Amino acid sequence: MTGWNASDIPDQGGRVAVVTGANSGIGYVTARELARRGARVLLACRSETRGIEASDRIRAEVRDADVQFVPLDLGSLDSVREFAAAYDRDHGRLDLLINNAGVMALPYGRTADGFETQFGVNHLGHFALTGLLMPRLLAAPEARVVSVSSGFHAIANIDIDDLNSERGYRRWVAYGRSKTANLLFVHELARRLAAADSRVVAAAAHPGYASTNLQTRAPQMEGRKVIERLVAVGNRIFAQSADAGALPTLYAATAPGVAPDSFTGPRLQGWRGAPAPSWRAPWTLNDTAGERLWAESERLTGVTYGALKA
Repeated sequence: MTGWNASDIPDQGGRVAVVTGANSGIGYVTARELARRGARVLLACRSETRGIEASDRIRAEVRDADVQFVPLDLGSLDSVREFAAAYDRDHGRLDLLINNAGVMALPYGRTADGFETQFGVNHLGHFALTGLLMPRLLAAPEARVVSVSSGFHAIANIDIDDLNSERGYRRWVAYGRSKTANLLFVHELARRLAAADSRVVAAAAHPGYASTNLQTRAPQMEGRKVIERLVAVGNRIFAQSADAGALPTLYAATAPGVAPDSFTGPRLQGWRGAPAPSWRAPWTLNDTAGERLWAESERLTGVTYGALKA
């Protein structure tokens, strides 16, 4: 893993990848580099305009890139189901599912289905998407599911009795809980895949502190121009690039020997640098919590995982 970078990505010819939130930031870089190595990449994005623009940019940067925008709004279970149905109809094979899209520290809001926005988008939308695409992943010879979490998962464990923050909302706590949920999801998914003797690998990654529009989104929504400018300056001074921030995700998705339920992040204090094993809070490895979150996620989304029983 020492010094691993995008040039170390193995050939991805013949493989098909879905990258959520691929129109910008580390999602865009992930999609571009997978396409550069020969994968067919579907850019699953909420905005048609930005998704098509991202597809065009990748084609301009990567000769013969095989990329396609497909609409997906993770804040709407109807959209998730429509995406999965269209995938079954139009695409078939699936080797890599990169659960990258996310929102961070937003003002309180709800998704189309009434879930608190951060929990609904960051966890439930991806839980439903992965479950609906699981038959395709199980059918592929060496498939992987990579969920992008964050070092901020250490802020808070989930509250299984208040997953939608109905007892009080603190934006950073809610974000931390959603990122803990990402790791618990990977933990439980890896356990179920192993029990089913599946070769699908479920792993997690995080970008450290990478300069993307994720940090400025909340100030933009609230019209806090001064905070938005300060965050942008902090990104320029302290953050690593989106290209560097995408490396842990790309490593988890493509490097040989990635272990199930592993968590990859930047080497230097989880902040920046080449991919390396990352520290994770003990509560993200709790079997009981993983099982309870899974059961609640099935109840809330109506999506079950068929052959992957408890």
